Amino acid sequence: MEHQQQLQQKKQAALAAKKALNSASKVANAATPKPAAEKKDKPAKKQEPEELEQPFIEVPEGQMKDQSNFMAAGYNPVNVEKSWYSWWRESSYFLPALASDTPSEFSHYDPEPNFIPREKNGEKSTFDWSKVDPKKTFVIPAPPPNITGSLHIGHALAFGLQDTLIRWNRMRGFTTLYVPGFDHAGLSTQSVVEKRLAKDKGLTRHDLGREEFLKVCEAWKEEYQARITNQITRLGVSCDWSRVAFTMNDDLCKAVNANFIRLHEDGIIYRANRLVNWCVKMNTTLSNLEVDQKELTGRTLLSVPGYDANEKFEFGVITSFAYQIENSDEKIVIATTRPETMLGDTAIAVHPNDERYKHLHGKFAVHPFLDRRIPIILDDIAVDMEFGTGAVKMTPAHDPNDYEVGLRHKLDFINILNDDGTLNANAGPQFQGMKRFHARVAVLEALKAKGLYVGDAENPMSIPLCSKSGDIIESVMKPQWWVSCKGLAQAAIERTKAGELKIRPAQSEREWYAWLENIQDWCISRQLWYSHRVPAYFVKIDGETQDRMDGKWWIAAESEEDAVKKASVKFPAAKFTVEQDEDVLDTWFSSGLWPFSIQGWPSDTPDLNAFYPASVLETGWDILFFWVARMVMLGVKLTGKVPFDEVFCHAMIRDAHGRKMSKTLGNVIDPIDVIEGASLDSLHKQLRMGNLPEKEILIAEKGQKKDFPNGIPQCGTDALRFALANYSAAGRDINLEILRVEGYRKFCNKLWNATRFAMSKLDPKESMNIDAEPLRDTDGSRLYPVFVPAASEKPTGKESLVEKWILHKLNRAATSINQALQDRNFMIATNEAYQFWLYELCDVYIEAIKLITEPRKAGEAHSAEQESARNSALNTLYTVLDNGLRLLHPFMPYVTEELWQRLPRRPSDKTKSIMLARYPEPESSREFEQAEKDYDLAFAGVKAVRSIATSYGINSKLQVFFHARQGGALAQTLRDSTSALSVLIKGCVSLTVVESESELPVGCVGENVSPELAVSLLLKGVINVDAEVTKAEKKKALAQASLDKIKTAMAAPDYETKKPLAAREKDTVKAGELEVEINSLATSIENFLKLQ
Repeated sequence: MEHQQQLQQKKQAALAAKKALNSASKVANAATPKPAAEKKDKPAKKQEPEELEQPFIEVPEGQMKDQSNFMAAGYNPVNVEKSWYSWWRESSYFLPALASDTPSEFSHYDPEPNFIPREKNGEKSTFDWSKVDPKKTFVIPAPPPNITGSLHIGHALAFGLQDTLIRWNRMRGFTTLYVPGFDHAGLSTQSVVEKRLAKDKGLTRHDLGREEFLKVCEAWKEEYQARITNQITRLGVSCDWSRVAFTMNDDLCKAVNANFIRLHEDGIIYRANRLVNWCVKMNTTLSNLEVDQKELTGRTLLSVPGYDANEKFEFGVITSFAYQIENSDEKIVIATTRPETMLGDTAIAVHPNDERYKHLHGKFAVHPFLDRRIPIILDDIAVDMEFGTGAVKMTPAHDPNDYEVGLRHKLDFINILNDDGTLNANAGPQFQGMKRFHARVAVLEALKAKGLYVGDAENPMSIPLCSKSGDIIESVMKPQWWVSCKGLAQAAIERTKAGELKIRPAQSEREWYAWLENIQDWCISRQLWYSHRVPAYFVKIDGETQDRMDGKWWIAAESEEDAVKKASVKFPAAKFTVEQDEDVLDTWFSSGLWPFSIQGWPSDTPDLNAFYPASVLETGWDILFFWVARMVMLGVKLTGKVPFDEVFCHAMIRDAHGRKMSKTLGNVIDPIDVIEGASLDSLHKQLRMGNLPEKEILIAEKGQKKDFPNGIPQCGTDALRFALANYSAAGRDINLEILRVEGYRKFCNKLWNATRFAMSKLDPKESMNIDAEPLRDTDGSRLYPVFVPAASEKPTGKESLVEKWILHKLNRAATSINQALQDRNFMIATNEAYQFWLYELCDVYIEAIKLITEPRKAGEAHSAEQESARNSALNTLYTVLDNGLRLLHPFMPYVTEELWQRLPRRPSDKTKSIMLARYPEPESSREFEQAEKDYDLAFAGVKAVRSIATSYGINSKLQVFFHARQGGALAQTLRDSTSALSVLIKGCVSLTVVESESELPVGCVGENVSPELAVSLLLKGVINVDAEVTKAEKKKALAQASLDKIKTAMAAPDYETKKPLAAREKDTVKAGELEVEINSLATSIENFLKLQ
């Protein structure tokens, strides 16, 4: 109440200042001499005083917003969004809080909530952790965005949906925790930093050295973490910043090491020399999930990173060549899409039942360029007799399928590639040192020179590309660290099938099982600099020949000191040194620990015990396997628990044309640009701040000019969040249209105007056009009674029909929205909220009570009954506004807080923020089913009258009759509501309820609404039938003439050939419109004639 009094004092001061300004203006006008009138003009129409935009009152960071100024004439997202976030954060509202032991009708929390701090660095708080009820906690670990760049609109969708769930559950009294964080994204970050170095300074990481390069990466991290943090806060995301995490912070590094050591000691992590995906450009191993497949339909020329920009190489071709059989003139023909790999061939496989090659069983072919005998082997798995020549070359060290054949037949595994993509000594002196695709051309030429080249043909195929660099991936043999996944995946499957994990939508769940059931071992070694160093040490024993491939010589340890201790136990009599592996770990190896590492694991922390497992992981379906599966596998293994109860996979955002968001296309949207608006020029400038080559920038600029010719309009955070939530259905893709987002800004304006109207009734000083004097009558009595909301929002039992109707609709909206949020159906939830506000509260209830809520005028008397009805209507208005804003708050945090704070509070309501107010739920006291039916029927009658009036073209002096055919309760209900119904019909001067058709005057036009109700509109004496018929016939004749002209043109012999398609289509549309108009006018004429 103290806060309300302070605001009231400030408003009175502002009102006095405004009055003084008006008085000064009058004096100035009176003192100004008027020019002599040259001629007598018509008196100027009186103009309403222009309402000026109310200036925003600046307050220090973290303080509550000053709302002592009047409400502005319209919604301005810039002013609305100021100050609230810093106040929420400073007030600790983002921290988890315990619900009150004695919750009120208005909030689940105490006026000063019991917030739960995080215990850091061994410090113990006085908080009693036993009070945290696991059944009343709701936890979301925010998927950490990569620090590679700014957030895009897809991130805005994710954060918006997550925060909607958090705010909803907070308002329901749950102890909510929303943990923010950032992912170092080793491969991606190193890639963008290297590109920036090359673009800005012409340097490579090797020019800097590892230590200096890591400093550059750290500077990048600081810049982009700050930028992303700003974007998250602008989106109004209520995450607990005191618990913010980064995957390379000390605590999380500790978790990564503990993970590796545990899995290594359990035999799940092992070392092996196996085939991996090698990116020459990045000089590192990649997982299968980091490799994209480029589909080719046939012969295609492609540029390859690391080669001259103008140099292109041929793909989509299958080449045939022959091997000479040893000690024979016979040749065997094979085919390949990668001719250069023949330098690593160690066998030729044929099917054991293929009659063409039975005479070659056990024989050898001769390599044309190397001193190597190539055995002819028999394999009924790898060879299809019907495909090609039925003979297949085997390169076990450079092809996944050949690798398996090599294991089965114990073939030689000969690696021909250096890490930089050049050929090594195993390729022979003729080709050694050549780049791989130059070698491809050279091999073909050499085959032709030896007469072994047979030919080539187009071949549809897929090319594996690095998802970061775009380089063509090579399969090579590398000693790496691997995770054995079969057992981990099986445990994840069993827990999911047991109901411990729910995956939505169902389509994602089916894919979940399919992927886990076919999982392959996971290579976690990366040859990068920016990531977690592998915590494995090679024990180098003096005087002993050791194979670094052999896992027995490796120790997993927290530090070098710890490794020495472990090695001393394992090799007690040996003299040794330890060397840490130079490689780093796959980013997903650390991200896979996210839900529990952010809570303090491997330490036994209060946060871990209270907030793990999490309630929901909300993410994109595209990383269900990259990330989610690994979190579940590692969570079950390391903590014994599934890390979250539910996975909700949102859709992927595409542009309005259905295209994937791409920097090159210029359709990647920064959410801040939608919030603030951005000119086309500023969008172009943003492109040049990144790493795109000039050629791609020009392409992107064209895309932006096409999609955003006028730039991006200012929409505000609330409109953006609401639109993205409304887009979220069960589908896999969202085609985002910015104009739709702008449409929801207009919805925000509707909320603003509705609340402003209410405040003009609840607090007259909120109206800019009301000065102090009219507040009292000549006898000193108040014309505008001070409105104090009722102590409770429960109905009194004296509500009118329309009040009961809107309260029942509020119940329906609360029921539907809560259920939709439980079902994660954000589209239905937002549709229901929109429907309630726009079509029920604004279009019906507010319109219906405008007359009854008018204060009395000076000298006018109001009966006690009138005052009671007015007060009841205002209390219902207050209740539905208050609840309506709370219903919207999870989707639209800023505008709802702004408007809710403007509303007066009920006497015992001490809730300080809408964030902590109760989320509306259906109340039995607001159930008025019969009232809903009656008013829905009455409103259907209103719409029928509107339709009749429109068809006859009249909008004034409407005399309306409602015929309650069965009389009784319905007739009385309608009579009690005539004033509320008549204001919904434009131009209505009277609304009469009759119970018999004989009571209707002559000259009415009627329409049947239902078996219980019909409506009539008196037209006789209201319209001049003859004049209306003449007018309609004239319009009909003009329309017919226009239609005849179009039809004549369309019937011309050369119409189809001479007139452009666009013009013909326009004619067709216009002809259709004219036909509709003619038919409508004919109906109107017929109706008019019935009145004669």
